Amino acid sequence: MSIPKHAKYVIVGAGIHGLSTAWKLSEILQSQGKGDGNDILVIDKSGVAAGASGIACGVVRNNYFQPAMRELMAHSVDVWDSDIETFHYHPVGYMQISHEGMHEDIVSIYEQQKAIGYESELIEGADKSMEYMKGMFSDWRAQGITSVLHEKRGGFANNKAAILGLEKKARAVGVRIETGVTVTGFKGANGASSAITAVETDKGSIECEHVVIAAGPWVKTLWDMMDLPKEVSIKGAQGEMHSGIPTWRYWCLEEGVLGVDPSLQKTNSGGPPPVIHVDTDAPLLSDKDGKLLREEPWGIYYKPDTHFGGIQGGAMPYEVLTPADNVAIDPYGPDSPEFIVGEDFANMWTSALAFCQERFSGKGNLFKKEPSGGLGCFTPDSFPVFDQFRENVYVIADSNHGYKMLGVGHLVAAELAGEKQSLLEPFRFSRYELGQLHPISNSPYPWS
Repeated sequence: MSIPKHAKYVIVGAGIHGLSTAWKLSEILQSQGKGDGNDILVIDKSGVAAGASGIACGVVRNNYFQPAMRELMAHSVDVWDSDIETFHYHPVGYMQISHEGMHEDIVSIYEQQKAIGYESELIEGADKSMEYMKGMFSDWRAQGITSVLHEKRGGFANNKAAILGLEKKARAVGVRIETGVTVTGFKGANGASSAITAVETDKGSIECEHVVIAAGPWVKTLWDMMDLPKEVSIKGAQGEMHSGIPTWRYWCLEEGVLGVDPSLQKTNSGGPPPVIHVDTDAPLLSDKDGKLLREEPWGIYYKPDTHFGGIQGGAMPYEVLTPADNVAIDPYGPDSPEFIVGEDFANMWTSALAFCQERFSGKGNLFKKEPSGGLGCFTPDSFPVFDQFRENVYVIADSNHGYKMLGVGHLVAAELAGEKQSLLEPFRFSRYELGQLHPISNSPYPWS
């Protein structure tokens, strides 16, 4: 196998960010008369959609407490809506169903969604929330719920099929894509410049003018190859500095599939349901034996999905490598938790489904262990970093928010072409030292 010895732009990663960036960058270069897809080379150590993008749950939502995340996601939903067929996208909407401890956060999200023209409906109060949900699902029975935020946009996409659609778009504008190419290092300039002059791979060296790192959970491995900071200092609310914080940490995201006919989950009118996300502080009992599974607030998400062949979703993640274990790993290697979904999760998630809707009661034995979820590589504050390093290296570190952010590649492409994007400004690496952090919600999820 031979690969090009030179490319103006080398993009590492043939997932959602790498292919989206390549597609849009080629269009921009052609519109500016400054090149085309032949100037762009996407490389991946395995194949298109072989990593996190290919097994993602595929949920597309705007449900964020952080204003910057909400605005960024509104842009991405526009991109999803631009070609529903090619992206295998199902714009069925999204519901955040919450307990009283999250009420204030949910009201804030709703008000700010209204401010940016993102259509949603807010239902407040336990009785009204139950009435609203039963109006959609007659068997709804989740307890501890005092608000429902129903986003009328958003939904989900069929994971790998959407990425193959992106590949089609990128190739149509001339982008070169080479798979089975593993990055082994980077060659830097001599003297005062820190720029990368070549990407070293197991198939040979590729000279370049720009590098884009879009490797999802493998970002730490490439980050370390470029001798970028292993730790950050974070400025606190009172101006105090917290030093020695590891730049990266790993969390496991467990997901699974209930092996029933996907049409089991439909609305009272027989239509396709929105994606359901429930956060509650009500105790969770096992649907199998009645034992107490959760006393603290917990959450799950789920949707019917013909691609997975059932009801697919997941629950809260958990940290699997502490800061002291600050090492690079292969997130999808043979020992990855992605392939070791435990019985505890299966019992918890299927019991939670039954907690929400009676139609799922007694069906826990139909749980299927699918290659879904896996390890995510998280930043210190669990929010993305989109920034330039080493003079000519652009890093897309999505901190596991990735799949839904289809539009990020378009914004990055514009920045590569010389036009700074205001939507990306809140996600610069410098925010840690400056203390310009994103607000934290009361959700049990580390990124909401």
